[in-house]
Amino acid sequence: MSSPIQSQQQSDFLIQAKNLVKQYPKVTRARDRMRAMSQLLIRGKLNPALASTVIDNISLEVRRGESVAIIGENGAGKSTLLKLLTGVLHPSSGSLQVNGSIGALLELGAGFHAEYTGRENLELAGTLCGFSRHELKAKTEEIIAFADIGRYLDEPIKHYSSGMVVRLGFALLAAQRPDLLITDEVLAVGDESFQKKCVRWIEDYLNQGGTLLLVSHSMYHVQKLCRKAIWLQRGKSVAYGDVFDVSQQYLAYHERKTAAEVTVEKTENSAHYQVRQVVLNGAEHGEVVLQSGAGLEVAVTLYAPCERAPVVLIGIVRADGTPIYGVTSENDGVQLTALNKTDFQTVLHFPQLTLLPGQYVLRTHALDPEGLRLFDTVYREFTVRGESREFGLVRLAHHWRSPNDA
Repeated sequence: MSSPIQSQQQSDFLIQAKNLVKQYPKVTRARDRMRAMSQLLIRGKLNPALASTVIDNISLEVRRGESVAIIGENGAGKSTLLKLLTGVLHPSSGSLQVNGSIGALLELGAGFHAEYTGRENLELAGTLCGFSRHELKAKTEEIIAFADIGRYLDEPIKHYSSGMVVRLGFALLAAQRPDLLITDEVLAVGDESFQKKCVRWIEDYLNQGGTLLLVSHSMYHVQKLCRKAIWLQRGKSVAYGDVFDVSQQYLAYHERKTAAEVTVEKTENSAHYQVRQVVLNGAEHGEVVLQSGAGLEVAVTLYAPCERAPVVLIGIVRADGTPIYGVTSENDGVQLTALNKTDFQTVLHFPQLTLLPGQYVLRTHALDPEGLRLFDTVYREFTVRGESREFGLVRLAHHWRSPNDA
């Protein structure tokens, strides 16, 4: 087994995790459990062939004052990683060092007794968090005001809605103000007003030097509250670094995944007009990456079975298929340049592409000279990078002003 979690009082790093692995035995029959136990007692570890790996060789460092998001699909290992970092679970291998106090809200209702009232749970959970009787008494009204659950404070927790449980848990966490705050999908539960209250508190906490480790499926909250992110997939780290770079890679992955699930209708008739080549910013193949606001040049070569130039239709869609823009050579009155009797070429230039960061697909269609029938389509993917907390697909020119400005 790995070395136990180590704790120190002062360090620039609040968390130093190296090569963390968490495995569970594959148990389908009663004897499987006994076999797994004997392996742990004799060998100190599970046989890989008989184990399910939930966290696979994860390394992570969190400095004081940093804000890090953990993102990934359901089942990626996010919650398990948080439980390892907080000491709820012990790693199967690897090392973990934690320095400073940790306040964690990991699971709905964790640490609360269902039969106790909210007030009684505050006393119990507050004591477990390290508050002295005097400190807890001094902070009780502050906690109650933050939770704002009214008369339900004196009713058993089992009568609470999920949002009310989170209100009580987060209010206690806010009063604690730990060195490291760890939350797992807290902002996904509860009404909008309480979510806003939590976001304001977290922003104030970070501005005063607090450290945040956030699990969320909301890329808005991830980009708003965090500066770094780690993307987990099947227990492994796919990307780790700047929150915008990692979250945009994650969103692009989902857009491609969505697009793959959508049936794309393509014409099977390629015996006539064809798209021979599509070159984006000089690249005929491979990944094309643009900065938001940069230009895009599309050079297209088409084939025609006769000496009449075909019509070319160029469209841009998001990776999930959402249409953004389309234009045809016919509507713009453009004549394609003849390279020979059957090949024709044109170049479409976007001087400033105002797309928001994400994954996109450029579709090039070859139509007959009358522009009535589509014969061939070629797809080219490209990525737009940049820092943005805007919403939608495109950036619209705008400015803010005071109502008193002339």
